[in-house]
Amino acid sequence: MAGLSYGTAGRIAVRELHSSRGKFAFVVLSVAIGVAALTGVRGFSSAFRRTLLLRARSIMAADVSARTNMPPTPEQEKGIAALEAAGNDESPVTELLSMASSARSMDPLLVSVKAVDPAKYPFYGTVVLEPKMPLDKALTDDSVAVGDDLLLRLHLHVGDAIKLGTEQFRIAAAVLDEPDRLSGSFAAGPRVLISQKALEGTGLVAPGSRVSRRYLFRLPRAKKGRALSDAAVAELKARLETLLPEAQVADYREANPALTKALDGATGLLSLMSLVALVLGAVGVAMAMRAHLQQRLDSIAIMKSLGAGSGQVMKIYLLQTLLLGLSGGVLGVVLGMGVQMAFPLFLAKLLHLTPRFALDVHAIGLGLTAGMLTTLLFTLPPLLDVRNVRPILILRRNVDAADDPFGARLMRKLKGSGAQIGASALIVVGLVALATRVSDSRRVGWTFAVGLVVVLLVLLAMAAVTLWGLRRFLKGTGLRLPSTLRHGLANLYRPGNPSAALLAALGLGVMQIAAVYMVQRSIVSEMRGATAENLPNIFLIDMSTDEVGGVRKLLATQPTVKGTPEILPVVSARLVAVNGVPFADLKLKHVGRFAQSLNLTWPPVTDAPPPGDSVVEGRWWTAKEAAGAAQRPLVAIERERAARLKVKPGDRITMSAQDEDFTATVAAVYEADSRHAFSRAEFILPQTVLAGMPVVWYGGVHCDPAATAGLRRVLYEHFPTVTVIDVAATLEVIRQVLLQVTYVIQFLAAFSIFAGMVILASAIAGTRYRRIREVVVLKTLGATRARIAAIFSVEFAVLGLIAGAVGLVFANVLARYLLVHVMHFAYGFQAGANVAAWAAVAGLTVAAGWMASHRVLGQKPLEVLREE
Repeated sequence: MAGLSYGTAGRIAVRELHSSRGKFAFVVLSVAIGVAALTGVRGFSSAFRRTLLLRARSIMAADVSARTNMPPTPEQEKGIAALEAAGNDESPVTELLSMASSARSMDPLLVSVKAVDPAKYPFYGTVVLEPKMPLDKALTDDSVAVGDDLLLRLHLHVGDAIKLGTEQFRIAAAVLDEPDRLSGSFAAGPRVLISQKALEGTGLVAPGSRVSRRYLFRLPRAKKGRALSDAAVAELKARLETLLPEAQVADYREANPALTKALDGATGLLSLMSLVALVLGAVGVAMAMRAHLQQRLDSIAIMKSLGAGSGQVMKIYLLQTLLLGLSGGVLGVVLGMGVQMAFPLFLAKLLHLTPRFALDVHAIGLGLTAGMLTTLLFTLPPLLDVRNVRPILILRRNVDAADDPFGARLMRKLKGSGAQIGASALIVVGLVALATRVSDSRRVGWTFAVGLVVVLLVLLAMAAVTLWGLRRFLKGTGLRLPSTLRHGLANLYRPGNPSAALLAALGLGVMQIAAVYMVQRSIVSEMRGATAENLPNIFLIDMSTDEVGGVRKLLATQPTVKGTPEILPVVSARLVAVNGVPFADLKLKHVGRFAQSLNLTWPPVTDAPPPGDSVVEGRWWTAKEAAGAAQRPLVAIERERAARLKVKPGDRITMSAQDEDFTATVAAVYEADSRHAFSRAEFILPQTVLAGMPVVWYGGVHCDPAATAGLRRVLYEHFPTVTVIDVAATLEVIRQVLLQVTYVIQFLAAFSIFAGMVILASAIAGTRYRRIREVVVLKTLGATRARIAAIFSVEFAVLGLIAGAVGLVFANVLARYLLVHVMHFAYGFQAGANVAAWAAVAGLTVAAGWMASHRVLGQKPLEVLREE
């Protein structure tokens, strides 16, 4: 066989594959399902994410927004012009407070003026007007659009005139909805939309005026079928932060905290599921190919007896491996495309948008590469073992030669085998490369690969300890155990049984499948809270203390109001110093000129955060600490505001309210969900600290979205000075997006879990050929089918229980780390779910083992003995 060509090696490999089609079905199935999960999940999620993020942009009406209270300098104007020249669209938004009046009303009304460029604004979403018309038709040099609450208060109709500054304007339409209502300023007073050109003629904007400016940017359109690059968004954001150091710069992913958190969580989970599919496929390949090579030891020994070298034999099985990887990869890509097309059909009744199917060449290429590479990498160690097969094996069968390669014997071999160590290093490097490509993050790739190696080593060590403990246990119990149970337990460490490898593979698979389930359950649970139908969608601004009681009673009588209204007190204050450093000397970036203005409040329950707030640093004060806070003030600060002020628990904040300074110690940093009225205030103190200070009240109430106009009218009739801000339409968009994300996460996670279970079942099934000889020996010694079935069932059950226990422990550790430290979601240990999963793993292991091995019981002893 000297000079074996690749053509000849390929023919031998194909002939062997053809003669063992059933055996290799497990390998092809493992690769195919792993690749299908990778390409299907990745392809569909990328298409869905593109569609979803288009809606997310409409909440900001742009890709990137920069808010500042300072007029731009000539250098900054040149910088903004340079960004436009680079292909970015820019549209300014100016917001300020002013007085409006009309001939029908003697008293002027405080209004919130929003000036836009109607030719460009909004870049995403639509301004809904009544009567329906394009925005550039409503906003001209002599016409404006106003909120319907302004029409109520000034007793006006569309077509009437109002006066802003020195100019009269015709009311062309009523504003029903603005896409960026939540990301704009929540100022008091009804809304007035006006063009930038018309605003210039009113004289309202003058040097020293308190004006908020937003610069909206839209990046150049991405190529058809491709998503806008996150890197391009980040680059533009960084350039704006440098150009406008006093501005608060945000991109569309930060338009709404709940939506941002949901999208980030979904993206992280989808990457995790893709990595799980990748590794589980590799586990299935490794187990099946190792079993196959163990079966071919005699053939390898014969080839070596005829003069074949180790390199020539390895060439045959290397080509065989590549053919299997390619076959599984192609089949997996086809299945993945089917999955990508099928998901929208299953979800059509749940989703209000259906991603358009597009052939994702990147996902297909990644899937094929992953299938081929994982197959090759994880079969390298058994392929290298071919060098250790001696021709004498065919004459003197040594059962111990087939001993578990993951056991102590392998460790002894590794000490003197640079090739095996190199193969292990190559597997790690390959996993890093694949994980980096799948997750689009080098850090995630390295963390995943290193974590996988550490967990695998721990699993192998625990498997070895478990098998050692079983051996000692059986020696100690003697004959006191039933013979079937004793035999089944002893089977776990019999010569030639890959128990340690199977325990490690099952434990790893259980860990990753359970981690996916736990992570998706926590994310979906939190997002369902964000989509609750009783969250506030109408906000009440500037209620006096005398009006609060009446507002509560009025809301309680309205049938369209759901849940209990949220009413919070707000005390206006000014930031004086941080840790003794005056505010002017803090040198803070992106805080704005009016960041010194603070809104203080106290919680409805003394010793717990307000609804929707959760502590992320420090701890909340107790009732006893709150009672003594008048002498030792405490404060909790919203996480983003704390980051901008660079404060943490234990720092000291000096504030001034009613010209009275007081210093409070930061007890906690909390995260607000932006869905409750308490998100209005960013500083929370015990009530005893704010006692006696003048208070303005704010409120939030949930109303049927179709009935908000009626509720606004009722509130105006009874409390004409209370400003009502209706964001029901915008919040309903966010709610629907979050619902869609939860549905997609659940479906994709279910598919990934199912794929993982099939792959692990195929890995268990790959050991059935090892059982044939044992069945024959037992039958020859007189064992019945029932006794053999009981022995194997004990073995399968113990494997499942041990692997399930180890896998679930690591799954909880991994899920907690991902949720708390990476995705910033809450983690809660579910004892009942873990016990049920443990029992399910044992049951599924027994079922999978028997689904693949039941025919072994029918093997005729003479057929096998003749081969000896």
